[in-house]
Amino acid sequence: MDRPRVWQFFLLLSMASAETTEVREAMVQFMQKLSPQNIQREPNFGWNLSSDPCADKWKGVTCYVDSPRIKKIVLNEENLTGLFDAASLCVSRALLVLSLNSNNIVGMLPEEISACSLLTHVYLSGNNFAGDLPGSLSNLSDLKRFDVSRNGFYGVIPDMSRISGLLTFRAENNRLTGGIPQFDFSKIQDFNVSYNNLSGEIPDVKGRFNETSFLGNPGLCGKPTSNTCTQKKNTGKTLQDYLMYSGYAVIGLLIFCLIGFKLIMKCKSKQKDDVPTKDSQTGMVISPSSESKSIGGGNRSEFSITSVDSGKDSSLTVLHSPVSEGLKFEDLLRAPAILIGRGKHGSLYKVTLSEGVILAVKRIKGWDVSKDEFTKRMEAIDQVKHPNVLPVIAFYCSRKEKLLVYEFQEIGNLFKLLHAGPEKGEQFNWESRLDIAAKIADALAFMHERLQTVGIPHGNLKSSNILLNKEMEPLICEYGLAVINNQADSHLAQIERSDQDNDFPIVNERNNIFKADVYNFGVILLELLTGELVPDNGYDLAAWVDSAIREEWTKEVFEKSLVSEGANAERMVNLLQVALECISSSAETRPSMREVAHLVNSIEEYEEKSKSSDR
Repeated sequence: MDRPRVWQFFLLLSMASAETTEVREAMVQFMQKLSPQNIQREPNFGWNLSSDPCADKWKGVTCYVDSPRIKKIVLNEENLTGLFDAASLCVSRALLVLSLNSNNIVGMLPEEISACSLLTHVYLSGNNFAGDLPGSLSNLSDLKRFDVSRNGFYGVIPDMSRISGLLTFRAENNRLTGGIPQFDFSKIQDFNVSYNNLSGEIPDVKGRFNETSFLGNPGLCGKPTSNTCTQKKNTGKTLQDYLMYSGYAVIGLLIFCLIGFKLIMKCKSKQKDDVPTKDSQTGMVISPSSESKSIGGGNRSEFSITSVDSGKDSSLTVLHSPVSEGLKFEDLLRAPAILIGRGKHGSLYKVTLSEGVILAVKRIKGWDVSKDEFTKRMEAIDQVKHPNVLPVIAFYCSRKEKLLVYEFQEIGNLFKLLHAGPEKGEQFNWESRLDIAAKIADALAFMHERLQTVGIPHGNLKSSNILLNKEMEPLICEYGLAVINNQADSHLAQIERSDQDNDFPIVNERNNIFKADVYNFGVILLELLTGELVPDNGYDLAAWVDSAIREEWTKEVFEKSLVSEGANAERMVNLLQVALECISSSAETRPSMREVAHLVNSIEEYEEKSKSSDR
């Protein structure tokens, strides 16, 4: 070895030694921020200042063969629960691969991630990250695989088109908004942005990806989805265009001023003339009152409803209930009512009577069923009472309008409990979910058996139709509000609906109309186990669960809060198997609700025995 080469060799060796010391200190800080309290630290776990990441083989760390520098960090499913310290991590500038899948890491992905300039593989799937994806990701020019699926990221997808070698981009099951950037789809092999809130036209994917890569984004349009883009992009504006738009702006300003003037005049005269207007369909007079908050969080108008119809159709059928005792149609309609929900065919009001009794009134339109048929249906359902089925306490029926009266439940519904933002499921543990599943199954089996002869299933079972009373007991509501179409030629027992706001879907079932309820109960079980939102009629969630099982990563299916609390994995898998039997594509192979109830109750009994023995 000649002299210059010897000098270079010893210089590189001294630099490597110095960098390793710096990296070791930074890595220890990185791990401390991740708060690995529950990690079982074996004697050779490492990640401390008294050992070396390469020489002592820290857990999850792989180094280069010919250099004491960190090449890979792989710490999947290690119950890491803290923050991601990119500034410390990227002190190791030689890092190529980072994989932290299926932990509970929280907080944001910092902009400093770009300092790991040699990164080629980043896997952060299945954590609790939130915030925007950093724009600095576009500076990772060597990046090949990037997976941040199943987190809580929001904001827009950064423009990563400058990364010419990108092969994988997965960001499904987040809360991302905006459009899809112009990736180089001629090279990307794996791409998925399903179940976000993306919108706009999908770029040309070169025929490499189908609709499954974009599901659950109603605002997206264009190929490969079936949604047609109605608005075309403006490729350029001339001076004439700008003058035209300026004219529109001036006209708009004048109209705005005119409307403002009229509103001021109207407000001045309102105290003298505030006469409600008559609803031609119901004979109700509806007048605007104070602003109130709707269930969905937006502002809705509060309505004061009074009856002006004294005809024969303005009669309220009051059923047997302590709440409905003495209830009259006129009292109901004159009571102040707040609109708390609106669906495709009807609206839901919170009505407060003068005695302080609070009712929920479902006002429905467009259900073409005769008064006689409707009355028979309501009376048949009223004769079958179960403590976990919310009864109708009164109803009204005319040719165009129908009202259903229930006792109002302040707590809300199962959907809200499962999906109420960042704290979803925080107070909703495994035992509570299993108990609710068992009670819903028992109630539904009971209703099916008693209403089998008259052919009345629930018809629209979903988590938003499972209310919770003050004792957190589940109450199935809106039982029997579905039109049964026995003529339909459908091979699946499902509820056909165009969207989630279709209140009165048509149940298509060739042989057994009750098997549609079994399918939808299976979807509710999947919601309870996964904590995931159900898109459309549940098929996509079911397909995701099925693929997870086939690929032998069943654990990925369950909601992280259930896994972290130590819920029994065997019983969760057992309940998952029940759900999969319920959502079988063949209605004939699905079990009856009584069989389902028996299976779910057996799982709950084993759970209770296990808890008792532990005590």
